Amino acid sequence: MSDSKNLIVEGKLADNERMKAQSKHLRGTITEDLADNVTGGFTADNFQLIRFHGMYQQDDRDIRNERTKQKLEPLHNVMLRARLPGGVIKPEQWLVIDKFAADYSLYGSIRLTTRQTFQFHGVLKPNIKKMHQTLNKAGIDSIATAGDVNRNVLCTSNPVESIVHQQAWEWAAKISEHLLPKTRAYAEIWLDGEKVETTEVEPILGDNYLPRKFKTTVVIPPQNDVDVHANDLNFVAIAKAGKLVGFNVLVGGGLAMTHGDTSTFPRKADDFGFIPLEHTLAVAEAVVSTQRDWGNRVNRKNAKTKYTLERVGVDTFKQEVEKRAGITFAPSEAYEFTGRGDRFGWVEGIDGKHHLTVFIENGRILDYPEKSLKTGCAEIAKIHKGDFRMTANQNLIIAGVAADDKAEIEALAVKHGLIQPDTSHQRKDSMACVSLPTCPLAMAEAERYLPSAVSELEQILQKHQIADESIIYRVTGCPNGCGRAMLAEVGLVGKGPGKYNFYIGGNREGTRIPRLYQENVSHEDIMRSLDELIGQWAKERQSNEAFGDFVIRAGIVNPVVNSAKDFYE
Repeated sequence: MSDSKNLIVEGKLADNERMKAQSKHLRGTITEDLADNVTGGFTADNFQLIRFHGMYQQDDRDIRNERTKQKLEPLHNVMLRARLPGGVIKPEQWLVIDKFAADYSLYGSIRLTTRQTFQFHGVLKPNIKKMHQTLNKAGIDSIATAGDVNRNVLCTSNPVESIVHQQAWEWAAKISEHLLPKTRAYAEIWLDGEKVETTEVEPILGDNYLPRKFKTTVVIPPQNDVDVHANDLNFVAIAKAGKLVGFNVLVGGGLAMTHGDTSTFPRKADDFGFIPLEHTLAVAEAVVSTQRDWGNRVNRKNAKTKYTLERVGVDTFKQEVEKRAGITFAPSEAYEFTGRGDRFGWVEGIDGKHHLTVFIENGRILDYPEKSLKTGCAEIAKIHKGDFRMTANQNLIIAGVAADDKAEIEALAVKHGLIQPDTSHQRKDSMACVSLPTCPLAMAEAERYLPSAVSELEQILQKHQIADESIIYRVTGCPNGCGRAMLAEVGLVGKGPGKYNFYIGGNREGTRIPRLYQENVSHEDIMRSLDELIGQWAKERQSNEAFGDFVIRAGIVNPVVNSAKDFYE
C-alpha cells in the first residue's frame, strides 16, 4: 500500500488547470471568438476549450509555409469527433453526415477513427455552428469527445451474438451518458440554447474536470477489437447462457509517451475483479472520481490514470474505488482474448440477421478514382433497414440486413469498391492515425505513408512464401498513441520527418506491449530489417506461431513484462 502523502501531487498546477477553473464551466469566450472575423482560429484559452466540445483547431501543414510567404495566417479549421457510444449510427444519420462532409469539409471525407466514431476534417469557422446544429438535428453530438473528460465509450463490434452485443452496447451508452459533463455550455454556444442563470456543479468530473483525458471501453471476449490495454477503464463482458451477467473491471491502460522522457511509458491495465451489472455505473463513477482527486495536476505528461496507479499503488487505488462505489470486487471471471481483427465479409447473427463488414483503409471514406467509397456508403444508406457500426479498427459494418436484402447491398458494395476480394490479410491487419497534414502533433507521416508501406510488406511476405500470413502492423505519427502502435506486433512511432522508432514483440491478442528494436530509423532501414526478421520467422517459426511471439521466443527482443519498470531496459 502506498504512503498517503503520495495520493496528491503537490506543486504549481499546470496552466490547463487555471484555464479550466476560469472557463465558466467550459464556456470561456468561445462565443466572442466565433464572432471575430479577423482570424479563422480560436484564441487564448478557447483554443483548448473547444476540445471539450469535441473539436481540435488544426491547419493544413502542407500549405502553411506558402501562406506564410503570402503573409497569411495558417488556414485554420477544426476537426470534429462525434460522440457515438459503441459506434452505432442509423442510415438516415449517415446520410446527414455524408452531405455535410461534401458541402462543408475542406477534404470532403468522413474519417472513421480508432475511437469507433467519425471525424469531420477541415471545417472553417463560419460553418462550425452549422455543423453542430446539423448533427444535433440528426441526434448526434460531440460533447466530451476530447479534452480532460471521459471520451467516446467504445464497445466490441460483435453483431453475431446479438443479444449480448445489444446489452453490452446499452451499457456503453449508459456509461457515456453518466460520465458526461453536466454544464449547459455545449447547448448554449452551439445550439443557441437558453442561458439559464444557475450555479452549475460537476458532481463526477469536478469543476476543474479531470487531470487528463480518460478513455473507457466495453469489450466482449474473445474479441479484443477495442484494445483494452490502451484505455483507462475497461468493462470486460461476462456472459452466461447467452446473457450478460456482469463485468471484469480493468483499470489503468494507456499507450501515450513522450520521446526522451523515461517517466512516460505505455502501460497495460490492471484487473480489479468482477462486478454484477447493477454496480457498473457506480464503479465507473468511482474510478473516474478517484482519478479526478488523485491524478497529477502538476505535470500533464504524468496525469493519466496509469501514472496515478503507478504512483499510489494498484491496491490503494482499487480499495478507494471499492470504498467510493460501496462494493467489493469479486475474483475475476475467466475469459480469453483470441484476436482483435474485424470479421470481414458476411456473417449471420443468432437472430437470423446478416452483417457485412467492409474494409476501409485508414478509415478514410472518400471517392477515389478506382473506388467510390463515399458514394457507395451513401447509396447503401438510402436502402438499408438496419444500422451501421463503426469499428475501433476503422472499418464499417452494415448490420442487421434481412436475407432478402443481402444481394442488393452486396451489389452496391462491390460496385463502389467497398468489397475488394484481393485485399490481403496484411492490409486488413494494418492501421494508422491521421497524422500529416492536419494533426498539429504529427512528427512523421502515418495515414499517407501506410498504403505504400503495406505494399512493400506484402512483397516481403510474398518473397518468403508466406503471402497469406499477416502481422499486426501499425503506424502513428507521434508518440501520443492514436494509432495504437504500442499494442502491435510491429509498431512505428513517428520521431521526425521520414523517421520512426521501430518496435516489435507485441502479440495478436493485444495483451503485450512491443519493445524498441531500432530508434530513429528510415523507412528503407525498417523494411530491410523486416525482410530479415520475416525471413527468419518464415524458416524457424513453430506451428501457427505469430510474428510477435516468434521474435520473443527467438530472443530477438525480450518481452515487456511490466511496462513501467522494464519498457526502457
